[in-house]
Amino acid sequence: MTVSILICDDSNIARKQLRKSLPDSWKENVTFVTNGQEALDALKAGDFDILFLDLTMPVLDGFEVLTILKAEGIKIKTFVVSADLQEEAKRRVAADGAIDFIRKPASAETLLEVLNKHGLL
Repeated sequence: MTVSILICDDSNIARKQLRKSLPDSWKENVTFVTNGQEALDALKAGDFDILFLDLTMPVLDGFEVLTILKAEGIKIKTFVVSADLQEEAKRRVAADGAIDFIRKPASAETLLEVLNKHGLL
């Protein structure tokens, strides 16, 4: 099975690093976007299994994306990947539907652990 993944981060380095950390066992189809509006456009146009979402981005930030996804009933397994480790940020993203919060940069080991925890491996 191929896993369709959308990685939304304004940092090219962060996008590439996250892709390299994906499980070796996955056959994946990865799409990159650089801001929240591009993520929403891609989600409405395509069929994705997983969204990895940064919080701090131009145009629409990750908090705004989560709010819109929830309001519009768009179902996607969303993992927030951010360096913002404040408890309030973690609480907000969980309340708005994120499955988990992953500290940036996400190591392959951490990613495997989180994906396994949620039954995605």
